[in-house]
Amino acid sequence: MATLWIGNNRTEEMVGDLSGMSSVELAFAGCGAQRMLWFAEDGDVLVLPWEPEPHYLAYVTGLTGTQAPALTVVVPPPGVQGTEVLTPDRLADPGFRAALARVLAARAAAGDPVDRVVGIAGNATVAALAEALGIGGAVPGHAFAAQGGLALVNSKAAFRALAAGAGVAVAPGTVAGSPAEAEAAAEALLAAGHSVMVKVEYQAGGHGNEVLVRDEAVPVPAGAQRAVPLADRAAVAAYLAERWGWLTGGRDHRVVVERYFTDAVALYAEFTVGDGGAVLSGCGEMLMDPVVVGEITPPVTPDAAVLAELVDQAGRLCESLRVLGYRGTVSADAFLTPKGELYFSETNGRLTGSTHLHEALMRRLVGAGRRADRVILELAGLAVPSFPEAVAAVRDAGLAFDPATATGVVFSCDFARADGSVMYCVIAGSAAEARTAEHRLRALFGG
Repeated sequence: MATLWIGNNRTEEMVGDLSGMSSVELAFAGCGAQRMLWFAEDGDVLVLPWEPEPHYLAYVTGLTGTQAPALTVVVPPPGVQGTEVLTPDRLADPGFRAALARVLAARAAAGDPVDRVVGIAGNATVAALAEALGIGGAVPGHAFAAQGGLALVNSKAAFRALAAGAGVAVAPGTVAGSPAEAEAAAEALLAAGHSVMVKVEYQAGGHGNEVLVRDEAVPVPAGAQRAVPLADRAAVAAYLAERWGWLTGGRDHRVVVERYFTDAVALYAEFTVGDGGAVLSGCGEMLMDPVVVGEITPPVTPDAAVLAELVDQAGRLCESLRVLGYRGTVSADAFLTPKGELYFSETNGRLTGSTHLHEALMRRLVGAGRRADRVILELAGLAVPSFPEAVAAVRDAGLAFDPATATGVVFSCDFARADGSVMYCVIAGSAAEARTAEHRLRALFGG
């Protein structure tokens, strides 16, 4: 049986209105969609924003053992946002759907029909495409997805109600539907001597977060784009009046207002939610500068008791989503305060920026037998001359991934179209060994 992978790496359920994305942001999103190749196996079909670069395709399949000629890639015509992301109009194009239907018919005739449809975001658009192809039931949680359920799973506002119902701890705060409500909530926290995080309902990676402070000396906070000093309640009101359109996504979305904890450590536990329950895929610690730039898995900061609490509470969140009808990957994000308090902040119902680490690199490259004693450090922003030159340099330096030892450097994503950089993973026996290898890697490219 084969899988149809759909690389819809930016949707409204993830980041809100796509028309507000810059050309560079769109390019980064399109490059990220190519990571679907890490999941693909012989006979699978992929719908991607553009044809994979031959060097990247060869590199990924060379590591996973998938036969590149055994994959079929279908690319729809450009849409309202161009060619970088799979917008709904691209996936609804009649010519594209006809071409994809022919591919699936050929797979079925060859005795290898598609029996699973997985999008990065399994939303109503993916459900509608599968229905049009006659395989709606191949979408996990099809009924929930078809009714727009993904927006519920990814809403930072709905999350607080979900967590409260599941008895999962969240930061003190509330969900505001008006500037007056947001002002009252923010001022109450500020007046009590706390900083405040305000969150756009639909965004990712900290790009929809700002921190409100009373002290102008506060530096740029981790997990947010900036710190905004507000001397008094009048300043809070003025800020909200100015930023309300941005905070509500231009669509009257709700705004999360909650206490911000300085020097907290960002964590997550990722699960696969199926009919029978939720199965842990892995945990990680997110690295901020000031928004997310990478991660290390498994996490290095929490002790065993905190890690067990992280997994337990995340599992309760996933069970709540399972009962609602969601099926697929869920990352439950949390943070650990300097005092040892664990608070959850959101759920992400999609293939995340971590899923390929657990389901592809750990499972396919490292293997189950070595997973318990391997660490993956992944970071973005390594400037290289080109992807092929970077691969050659790492190989010549003896840093490339070695299947025999299950250690070494893997380039998980090629961002050449966006800024000429790569995203890299260092797989090692410990966090210290991973950092040592990272320093050697960066020295190769003058960083």
